[in-house]
Amino acid sequence: RAVDDRTFRAGEKFPRIRTETKNMQYLYDAGDEVVFMDEETYEQLTLPRSAVEDALPFMQPSSSVQVMFVAERASGVDLPASVVLEVTDTEPGVKGDTVSNVTKPATLETGGVVQVPLFVNIGDRIKVDPREKRYISRA
Repeated sequence: RAVDDRTFRAGEKFPRIRTETKNMQYLYDAGDEVVFMDEETYEQLTLPRSAVEDALPFMQPSSSVQVMFVAERASGVDLPASVVLEVTDTEPGVKGDTVSNVTKPATLETGGVVQVPLFVNIGDRIKVDPREKRYISRA
């Protein structure tokens, strides 16, 4: 995404740009592109991987996401405020280790990694904020 720095005079007019969001289902990651399907028309849409790279670690195939369109062109993905994912890898918590605010990394079923409290174990389902990439609670 490039930044274009310009100065405009007061009263200068701009064309309106229409923006909208559509509910789409994440189908699969095809390497350079990510494939989605419109939930109303069943049409498939591909986005460059770079446009959704931050969201991919928190999206499961077949999950519903909001795809943002700017001037009728897909531009990115808007994730929900929280998603529930399973922990597939983390160090085991040490019994009796109750120091508060101590965290450890946990790998999620989608490949994403978040910091979690010590009591979270492999197989636990946790609620995660995908926008801030942080643990919220057990699910």
